[in-house]
Amino acid sequence: MAALATISLFIGVAELDAFILFASRIPRTVALVLAGAAFAITGLIMQLLVRNRFVEPGTTGATDAASLALLAVLMSVPGLPLWAKAVFAAAGALVGVFGFLALARRIPSRSSVLVPIVGILYGGVIGAVTMFIAYRSELLQELLSWSVGDFSGILRGRYEILYLAAAAALIAWIAADRFTVAGLGDDAARGLGLDTRAVMGIGVTIIAVVTGILMVVTGTLPFLGLIAPNIVSRLIGDNMRRAVPLVALLGAAIVLLCDIIGRVVRFPFELPISIVMGVLGGIVFLWLLLGTARPSASAAPPRRRRAPAGRAVAR
Repeated sequence: MAALATISLFIGVAELDAFILFASRIPRTVALVLAGAAFAITGLIMQLLVRNRFVEPGTTGATDAASLALLAVLMSVPGLPLWAKAVFAAAGALVGVFGFLALARRIPSRSSVLVPIVGILYGGVIGAVTMFIAYRSELLQELLSWSVGDFSGILRGRYEILYLAAAAALIAWIAADRFTVAGLGDDAARGLGLDTRAVMGIGVTIIAVVTGILMVVTGTLPFLGLIAPNIVSRLIGDNMRRAVPLVALLGAAIVLLCDIIGRVVRFPFELPISIVMGVLGGIVFLWLLLGTARPSASAAPPRRRRAPAGRAVAR
């Protein structure tokens, strides 16, 4: 991550000087690190709460609900400051996450593949409604700016609210042991004396705050909350206290790498980071789904036992 952050400081069209460094390059690099770390941790929290490896805010309707809330605010009270927009976006994400959790409880089969598919369909319905309202209100351009992750507009004075998202992620690390116990299931968690409702409330609040802040500052970062926690889980297991620092570092490194690729692949032009992350995340997501759906050798049907010699078999 440190190497990628250093490279990020020296990539750009303008000649590097002290003003460009402190007004643009350093703020952009810090924003990349904060956004990547915070959003990756929200994916880890979501996976523990739902007990499913294939969910994250982008596949559970949280980002779509935040966009709908921002659109409603833009239509009713335009001209709000950045922090006020973040509050409304977080409130929309909060409602979206609770809606998904209520929907997930009604799924008859707890298939690891079915849950994220239902979440994608749920988010697609919210996104379609948002798109329709934006089209009728001639606000498609504003909606596109929220749905496409882009750090090109990050300057000094326009990203500092991301420190609140990092603080919310820090709370997740402080309460990591509770989230680990909650991931064992409601019955097991209650048997160990854990207040599952309180832990659920803390987790959903962290997810909503981080999602709302990123929505208004940088736009969405697709599949980030899916990739980083799954890679770390395959390396060290499901202990959240050990996983949070690694997930944060890996999430920041992935965002830095995707941003660097987007800045150099068509230099001096720039691809939005969401395009690069969408391609990378989509490939990893399909790999994880297909790997889970593929039956293992141990699941093969048992072979029929041959009747012992000399024993008559009734027809």
